[in-house]
Amino acid sequence: MATTIYRARQIHTLNPSNPSATHIAVRDGMVLGAGTLEELEPWGEFALDERFADKVLVPGFVEAHAHVMEGATGLMPYLGYFDRPLPDGSIATGVKSYAELESRLRGLDAGMADADAPLLARGFDPIYFPEEQRLTNRWLDRVCPTRPVFLYHASGHLASVNSAMLRRDGITKDTRVAGVGRHPDGELNGELREPPAMALCTSGYRAVMRANGNEAALRSFGAMARNVGITTCTDLAGVLVLNPRAEEMWFRVTGEDDFPVRVAMANIPAMPGAATDFDAAAQRVVELGERATRRLCFPSIKLILDGSIQGWTAMLEPPGYLTGEDHGQLLTVPEQLIDWLRPFHTRGINVHMHCNGNLTQNLAIDTIDRLLREAPWFDHRHTVTHAQLTTHAQLRRMAKLGICANFFANHLWYWGDQHYELTVGPERARQLEPCASALREGVHFSIHSDAGVTPLGQLHTMWCAVNRLTPKGRVLGVEERLTPAQALHAVTLGAAYQLHMDHEIGSLEAGKRADMTVLDADPLTVAPEEIRDIPVWGTVLDGRPQAAACAS
Repeated sequence: MATTIYRARQIHTLNPSNPSATHIAVRDGMVLGAGTLEELEPWGEFALDERFADKVLVPGFVEAHAHVMEGATGLMPYLGYFDRPLPDGSIATGVKSYAELESRLRGLDAGMADADAPLLARGFDPIYFPEEQRLTNRWLDRVCPTRPVFLYHASGHLASVNSAMLRRDGITKDTRVAGVGRHPDGELNGELREPPAMALCTSGYRAVMRANGNEAALRSFGAMARNVGITTCTDLAGVLVLNPRAEEMWFRVTGEDDFPVRVAMANIPAMPGAATDFDAAAQRVVELGERATRRLCFPSIKLILDGSIQGWTAMLEPPGYLTGEDHGQLLTVPEQLIDWLRPFHTRGINVHMHCNGNLTQNLAIDTIDRLLREAPWFDHRHTVTHAQLTTHAQLRRMAKLGICANFFANHLWYWGDQHYELTVGPERARQLEPCASALREGVHFSIHSDAGVTPLGQLHTMWCAVNRLTPKGRVLGVEERLTPAQALHAVTLGAAYQLHMDHEIGSLEAGKRADMTVLDADPLTVAPEEIRDIPVWGTVLDGRPQAAACAS
């Protein structure tokens, strides 16, 4: 077996016993050691690779909450507010006004050959335009009167459709499903909140879901992860429990020699509102785990407990929302949650619980507390994911119970101003994603992008947690800022810990996988406001260099 020693300007190992190095030795995808060249020479004959001599190496970024639907960003029209990177390194421009939205929709409509085909687009969010009229079917009907339109919101928790789409799928004012929005006169307004309501729109929502998980999306997902330096990325809405037919494609594509990222799939065992045999689902996860490969593993499952704050569908403790209509939707049955979690907990399967609101965080914490009294597991690492409005009392309970937090740090930038002004107000906006408080209270945590809700990119996510800036220049909670070193830990070893993978990845030390992120500058020494602008050369995955499509 050949040994390669990579030389770098600086290597941050995240190994507290050996924190920095100039060289790292790799053999058969494994780290042999990190140090000076002289310290590594005793491993025997080697090839010295100096391609990274002017670069900075850090452990491969680990994204502990993302979705393969990020790969579908370039597969359908993008109508979000912020510019968006695409798999080939190009940028999709954002939509900054309703006039621009109208122009884009008219252009898309005119460019479609099939007059009956629905127009599907993603990324729009009306919260960025509070001064405008609300986006309803009446507005969409004026722009696209005959073609069915389905606009999938940025959060993934809502959609806006026109009347032609409502008619196409038989949704009427007599439809009685939670989340079907209405005008004050009782007529449908075209807003579909949360999966049970969106699923009524079979020709829209289901088509988007199919695009989110097809082979093209998976390949694009891998490329996008590599482009931003991610070597291990979760798909935190895995489909292989619900859709075994996708199994062959997932193992085949991730098994290709040049597939550029390791995927840690957290299967969703049930969609909200669907009947599920949770014991059978848990056994299915065990069986998938027995088939795990170097590029595809199954350490966790995920359950969705509520909606999104910016969609007013997250469940908040009093005093609730600052403005707007509270559409808070509980997407689980509180009395049954312990029965749903028990089959996974007792099999040693890590559980991630989507909780945007602090009311559902209480439900998650209470349920884990009950489970641990019933079936102790001292290293469970069950995770409250998003955890946006976590209170200090909740953090203290989480620390005592061993519950992890995965904070949605990107919200500070993408919706921070909206949370300050519209959804929860200044005090709670300053406490969003309370990373520093989690450190103080002893809660293990990571930070994430929730891609494709916001773009993949751990440097940007680090930047958010370190600076806590909004587009309007607000600093949301100086006291909750992380240092760059703490943020780097959160996107490497902290994330690996949550996935029960910290023995394999997350730091560069002897015996671990040779996964590295290759940067043009040092995130620990550049000015904090420059972290997100550091160019990414690419990655080293299992010892093999992978250049980014947008590499400098």
